[in-house]
Amino acid sequence: MEPQPDDQRAHAVVIITLPPSDDPSQGKTISAFTLTDHPNPTFQPGPPDPGFWLSDLSTGSPRLVLSLIAISLLAVAFYASVFPNTVQMFRVYDDERDRDDEPNRRETSSFVFPVYHKLGARAIPDRKLAEVVDVLKTGILVKVNDASFDSSTTILPVAGDVYPNGFYFTRILVGKHYFYLDIDTGSDLTWVQCDAPCRSCAKGANQLYTPRKGMLVRSAESLCVEVQKNQMTQHCEDCEQCDYEIDYADLSSSLGVLTKDEFHINLHNGSVADLDIVFGCGYDQQGLLLNTLVKTDGILGLSRAQISLPSQLATRGIISNVIGHCLPSDLNGEGYIIMGSDLVPSHGISWVPMLHHSHLEVYQMQVSKVSYGNSMLSSDGRVGKVLFDTGSSYTYFPNKAYSHLVKSLKEVSGLGLTLDESDKTLPICWRADFVISSLSDVKRFFRPITLQIGSKWWIISRKLVLQPEDYLIISNKGNVCLGILDGSSVHDGSTIILGDVSMRGHLIVYDNVKRRIGWMRSDCVRPRDSDFNVPFFQG
Repeated sequence: MEPQPDDQRAHAVVIITLPPSDDPSQGKTISAFTLTDHPNPTFQPGPPDPGFWLSDLSTGSPRLVLSLIAISLLAVAFYASVFPNTVQMFRVYDDERDRDDEPNRRETSSFVFPVYHKLGARAIPDRKLAEVVDVLKTGILVKVNDASFDSSTTILPVAGDVYPNGFYFTRILVGKHYFYLDIDTGSDLTWVQCDAPCRSCAKGANQLYTPRKGMLVRSAESLCVEVQKNQMTQHCEDCEQCDYEIDYADLSSSLGVLTKDEFHINLHNGSVADLDIVFGCGYDQQGLLLNTLVKTDGILGLSRAQISLPSQLATRGIISNVIGHCLPSDLNGEGYIIMGSDLVPSHGISWVPMLHHSHLEVYQMQVSKVSYGNSMLSSDGRVGKVLFDTGSSYTYFPNKAYSHLVKSLKEVSGLGLTLDESDKTLPICWRADFVISSLSDVKRFFRPITLQIGSKWWIISRKLVLQPEDYLIISNKGNVCLGILDGSSVHDGSTIILGDVSMRGHLIVYDNVKRRIGWMRSDCVRPRDSDFNVPFFQG
């Protein structure tokens, strides 16, 4: 039986009314109402008589006046501590009044999405769309449907694990139904399995998406040209629909058409964005992808491409083009994705320049050297590039670096661990003469891997340190296995692919505005300085 969400009751309602787009001079209005348990509250019309209060205070002692002021200040302080969201709401209003005086000024905010392991994920009670519509009609939530809205931030929940499932996913409301999407910073297009009808689809976590009539993207539209520019087939300028075909590194593929539908996204500032987003209607999936789609419904593309979800939101002015993710390291831990800049930490995060790729909109940085403990993992002292890819479960090293790493790891066999070739979970697994219940039991046998980040234009380099728990897993046989693989045939063969196993327990941020990548250690419970209290996946 699905658990019921906590009984949360609103104490007040604030309704914001924006002026017509053709007559902004009318200004905006804000109405505040206090909710009560009484079915028929009594209102006293008319303003209070100021003479009553003045005569009262004039006849009272100064001590009484000071006492009243002190009590009032304490009450305000108590209310602010108990209901910080309400206080923040009025702060936002003050900021907006300031912005009215500065018409050319534009503030940005952000989105946040929670993250879980697949095995630790529990069912989330779906709110019926009608309930959402009713809430919007009452004015409790502000519906965002045009680019005139000051951009905000969204938080999405993420669930999943590196092993045994091998992916992390989030949940998004598209049209009237929720879909679980595999988060992929290496993919451009967001797509869901689609009944168009479906030629080859896995069962999926939810029902197949049914495209809306008249919402297909025409081939002449700019996002269609964007998607088809790297495809083998030639672009058709006068076709009634926009076909796409995506080939993945594991030889899987997805074939479909582009369509539009409303994505319902909760913003961190308390409003809701209902936006028509272009995404893929995938009706023919092939390869290993079908195994993943047994537990998910499609892919959430988070790359730098214009077709990706964050880029579309940024283009509409809903967010600044900043994406971050925090994958939980514990099986039952929480994690999240943020879209927008509001909740990016102002300190404690290491930043490096984002490298430009000639034809791929991926997130990568330059690395000057890689070492295991004190041992260099490349003979020439230079490795090249590091690519961040949440679509890869494991990390991949170029052949030379991988070979040096395997050679260096032979020392663990003399420290109490023995190679177990019968364990086929990953190419290299070790068994111990004791029960391995967590990576904490064996991390003392391994050394940290250090990626020194920098370029010829930088005087000071940064270091991304991978502790043993950032590159090891525990198999079903109770062995510890190396989560770094030979990347000779992955990507261009010379790039380090940083997969989920090495990003767990870190907040990774891709700032497309300032063209930089940042990281820091985190418990991934929720963004720092966040009062985001909407439940994530709950059970």
